[in-house]
Amino acid sequence: MKKIKRKLKIFKERNIKKKLNSIFDWVKGAELIELISCDVKEDPVRPELDLIFRRSYGRKIFGVKYKKEINAIMCFGFTDEVPKTVKELDLMTRDAYLKSTHRDRNIGKIAVAYTVWSKKKGGGKLIVKEVFKMIKKSNHLNRLITLSPLTEMARNFHINNGAKELQVNEETQNFEYEV
Repeated sequence: MKKIKRKLKIFKERNIKKKLNSIFDWVKGAELIELISCDVKEDPVRPELDLIFRRSYGRKIFGVKYKKEINAIMCFGFTDEVPKTVKELDLMTRDAYLKSTHRDRNIGKIAVAYTVWSKKKGGGKLIVKEVFKMIKKSNHLNRLITLSPLTEMARNFHINNGAKELQVNEETQNFEYEV
């Protein structure tokens, strides 16, 4: 009887591992790409920011793609300072963009992630890892900062993914991923 119970336990554990592996199989084949557009209504953090805002003055949209499907999205602005509000982000990205036209076309030294969302389990964590790799390879970006809402969910997400709390502002909070 003990042998049967032990075999059943091993069988259940193997099935659970197989199911977990199949849930995250897509992660291995996913790639980070720059997006021209996204459905801003899907954005749970800042749906009020339109596509024009997300794509102008050096701001960019990145996605994690697997088999022609976008599974996670992250939007960035490139600045030379840490913004405390979306308005400051707008002004700072404009300033960095205008300065870059007189330099080497590299916009800002800081990548500011102002929204992230996932359509598939594991997508949020994966896009943070992939963007982090991209920024490390960059020759002009030296910081990865977030402009996150004042929610416990945002705090937990960034802390659990290796960020350090930089500051808590009146409307937002900033986290920094060590580059």
